[in-house]
This record gives sequence, structure tokens and C-alpha cells, in this order.
Amino acid sequence: MESIISTFHIDWKIIIAQAFNFGVVFVVLYIYALKPLSKLMAERTEKINKGMQDAKENNLLLQKTQAEYDKVLTDARKEVDKIFQEGKKESEVKKAKMLEDARAEVAGLIENGKKTLESEKNKMVEDAKKEIVVIAMKITEKLIGMKIDSSFDIKTIKELENL
Repeated sequence: MESIISTFHIDWKIIIAQAFNFGVVFVVLYIYALKPLSKLMAERTEKINKGMQDAKENNLLLQKTQAEYDKVLTDARKEVDKIFQEGKKESEVKKAKMLEDARAEVAGLIENGKKTLESEKNKMVEDAKKEIVVIAMKITEKLIGMKIDSSFDIKTIKELENL
């Protein structure tokens, strides 16, 4: 073993001094570097874990919100369809009422037209009867050659009107 020590020039004093130096450097590095670094790593790990937990919670919240959004959207579409159908029914009812009112108005106009035509027809018939009586009177006067008194005119007109 001595040959190895002499070959490699190993000195026990230097080895002990180097071991002491290594211990001092190790303690200093442990206190000022490894301990804060391990604390920083633990904090960083905790932040990462918290971030992952928050991401999972946010994902669940997002899924829940998406489900609520879809439900609200579906409900809104149903409500819009319901309102549309009610409006359509209401417009059909109004359309039917307007058609019925228009038919009634047209029927009333036709009825009034018929009454007006009937009254005009009756008036024309009365005028024609009076005209015929006057013409018949004039023809009779010419045929008889003399004028008949006014009481005869009135009686004749009444008789001819009764025809």
C-alpha cells in the first residue's frame, strides 16, 4: 500500500484538509443554494399542481356553462317556435276574420245594390206607367177629338196603375 501512496504522492494531511474544505463547501452550498433551491422547487411544484387543479376546475366549469348555454339556447329556440306558432295562428284567425268581414261587406254591398236596382226598377216602371197613361190619354183625345176632364184622367191613371 505504501507503494501506491508513494506512486500517487498521497498525503494524509492534504486529504484531511481537502475533506474539511469539501465539508465547508458542502455546508455552504447546502445552506445557501440547495435549501433555497429545494424550497423554490417545492413552491414551483405547488404552483404547477395548483394550476393543474384550477385548469381541471375551469374545464368542469366550462363544460357546465356550455351545457347551461345549450339548454338555454334550446329553450329559447322552443320559445321562439312557440311564439312563431302563436303568431301564425293569430294571423290565420285575423285573416279568416278579415275574409269573413270582406264577404259580409260584399254581401251587404250586393244586397244594397239589389235594393237600389229594385227601387230604380220600380221607379222606372212607375214612370213608364205614367208615361203610357199620358200617351194613352193623348191618343184617346185624338181619337175622340175632344179633351176629357181631369177627373177622368185621374181615374184612368189609377186604373192603369192597378193593371
